[in-house]
Amino acid sequence: MPEQNNSRRKPARQQPLDNTYGHLQPQALDIERAVIGALLIDKDAYPVVCEMLYPESFYEPRHQMIYAAIRDLSMEEKPVDVLTVTERLAKKGTLEESGGPAYIAEISSRVASSAHVEYHARIVAQKFMARQLIQFASDVETKAFDETIDVDELMQQAEGSLFELSQKNMKKDYTQIDPVIKNAFDVIKKAAANTDGLTGTPSGYYALDDKTSGWQASDLVIVAGRPAMGKTAFALSMAKNIAADHQIPLAFFSLEMSNVQLVNRLISNACEIEGKKILNGQLQPDEWERLDKRINDLLGAPLYVDDTPGLSVFELRTKARRLVKEHGVKVIMIDYLQLMNANGMRFSSRQEEVSTISRSLKGLAKELDIPIIALSQLNRGVESREGLEGKRPQLSDLRESGAIEQDADMVLFVHRPEYYHIYQDDKGNDLHGKAEIIIAKHRKGATGDVLLTFRGEYTRFENPEDNRLSSVSRGGGGEILGSKINGADAPMPTDMDPFAGAPLPPPMNGPLPY
Repeated sequence: MPEQNNSRRKPARQQPLDNTYGHLQPQALDIERAVIGALLIDKDAYPVVCEMLYPESFYEPRHQMIYAAIRDLSMEEKPVDVLTVTERLAKKGTLEESGGPAYIAEISSRVASSAHVEYHARIVAQKFMARQLIQFASDVETKAFDETIDVDELMQQAEGSLFELSQKNMKKDYTQIDPVIKNAFDVIKKAAANTDGLTGTPSGYYALDDKTSGWQASDLVIVAGRPAMGKTAFALSMAKNIAADHQIPLAFFSLEMSNVQLVNRLISNACEIEGKKILNGQLQPDEWERLDKRINDLLGAPLYVDDTPGLSVFELRTKARRLVKEHGVKVIMIDYLQLMNANGMRFSSRQEEVSTISRSLKGLAKELDIPIIALSQLNRGVESREGLEGKRPQLSDLRESGAIEQDADMVLFVHRPEYYHIYQDDKGNDLHGKAEIIIAKHRKGATGDVLLTFRGEYTRFENPEDNRLSSVSRGGGGEILGSKINGADAPMPTDMDPFAGAPLPPPMNGPLPY
């Protein structure tokens, strides 16, 4: 009889589990129970966590319903405990879904103290944010595989969704006043050390700087005007004063003109050569000589230009952060606000979109702690009004959104009465070749008017007292008291013809290398 083989077959070795597609959603159920329990035993715990937690912050559906009941009771200033929460859930018809009275009592009994409720709440909030990011990434991935969806449009949508997500979860905590007072005192001491009284970035215009003390960090400044008033020329004149004369890094986002057009206007401004001659190259010998000498004021200036059309607030945010980090940019100018968009976000009207844009610009100025100067169009209400005062722009004339006025720290209007055939003001002053810079809103100081000289052929604004001097050597806006301006002329290399196709050196050569 053959010998029976009693040996058992060895079980096959199990393969290690592949967790690549088996991730659990980020969650911390024990921590969620600890937070709910702390809220049930301590009436003062809810104010600690209410700004960071929402019902949907909890992963467990039962916890979402219990927290919603706690929130409702707290907002109604009613007691929060096991009995009141149970009663509220019963009234809403969700008591059994939330685990019933036994589950609520069990959660409460597991927690002895609410001492760590804030720390635990932050963990719950972070898990929720992680789940949101996973959902965001999953949606983008799914749409990226769909060949019917335009990739550029998908990028805009993804950018907008991520921006909304970051804004929703970005909370800034309060701070005790002592360090704020110290910072304010340091600013006062710094201002006292300046004989010119400037605490911000100088514009290059005496009277304007006297009223504003310079462009202040974290401010959103709106420069508005009707077409042909010269608001772009005013912005370019300031950009030249700030970057070329004071060597303060500045970024200029031009949504309306190309980089070449922008630089041509800067050359006309700095070299006092008519714009049409810059275009056709028909310069007189003295103009060629002036060009060779004065273009050096622009070469090497820390002026960064970007002519991305249809720039979105999300693209601007990314580029602005890099400019500040990599190039130390201290001022950002945008020409102009109504040409921007907030792609990727849904709006019921253009006014709502413009409101989001202006609010985002103010938020960006605060985040980067630099002034942002945005140009803006005015509606046609100015044209329909009569008389000297009627033609002066008003805050209500800001185009497409009243939120621009609300978000701005300062609103300036560029107004040239001469354009409307008004050649004298109410005091009999001659207004030929003059422009009024009207400070219509100033959150940190006085409002009022500043009178400048406008030279349209050179697309430049000047201090009236500079007319007798070479405005280029004085910086287009003259010398700021107590500050030194690079006014010395330096000859341009003789082997470089600025209009023979030779590229301008960085940073003025084309768009930024993003």
